[in-house]
Amino acid sequence: MSPADIRVLVVEDDPVAADAHALYVGRVPGFTVSGTVHSGAGAVRHLDHHPVDLLLLDLYLPDGHGLQLVRTLRAAGHGADIIAVTSARDLAMVREGVSLGVVQYVLKPFTFATLRDRLVRYAAFRATSGEASGQDEVDRAIAALRAPRPVALPKGLTAATLQAVTEVLRGAAEGLTAAETAADVGISRITARRYLEHLVAGGQAARAPQYGQVGRPELRYRWSGH
Repeated sequence: MSPADIRVLVVEDDPVAADAHALYVGRVPGFTVSGTVHSGAGAVRHLDHHPVDLLLLDLYLPDGHGLQLVRTLRAAGHGADIIAVTSARDLAMVREGVSLGVVQYVLKPFTFATLRDRLVRYAAFRATSGEASGQDEVDRAIAALRAPRPVALPKGLTAATLQAVTEVLRGAAEGLTAAETAADVGISRITARRYLEHLVAGGQAARAPQYGQVGRPELRYRWSGH
């Protein structure tokens, strides 16, 4: 760990997701994982004993809402910045989070590339210091936190269906074939394979032939999150 590394506490109730998020953080230069906890109480205990610069915070915790945890931390004098990691899409909640000092929102499910982009932008924002020479410099500092426009999907693919395929694949410990994915999502097998292959091309899924059946082996896809 470099003395200049940004120390991150991962607060996520799902142990598998928490480990994945911590792995992602550890792969971004300039960041180090201070710890991983699975509840708001665990976060408070950790912050009482360890210096932390940034919380990667799930908003749905077993002992309360993540934004309530932020209020508690602020009242106790903890000034760590917050990146909210959530499946919630309630814009009123987003506005409330911003008022409490949430600097970024990352919607689940997300890829390493998405989180890396947010962390790099946060680091650029954090590195700004001194007195601004004018409005342009203030605008540039704030703009560092803004995410770029999303990359367009290949023709024929939609973000909503990609999310649905991603969610069922992430939830399948043994992986899925294109036919199984199609049945779960309600699309054709050929369409399911296009989405699965898109995830493979992006490094978020891996595929391997499934043997043991008569005829040509079928491909089985597994979520990798890399």
